[in-house]
Amino acid sequence: MEQKRFSFDKETLIKIGTGALIASVGALLTYLLQALSNMDYGVYTPIIVAVMSILVNMLKEWQKGAKK
Repeated sequence: MEQKRFSFDKETLIKIGTGALIASVGALLTYLLQALSNMDYGVYTPIIVAVMSILVNMLKEWQKGAKK
């Protein structure tokens, strides 16, 4: 089905919503990672940095399977 001019069909709205959700989550993660990396954890800093890196990589690998 072809989209009509100056209107949105259901498929287009879903794509727009999905894109907005992905952009929002990306912005939130960017903010959180920056805030977490600026905190002082004392002797636990290397462990926290390693765990954060692992979690980011896990999230990246998890979302790879979501593509159609």
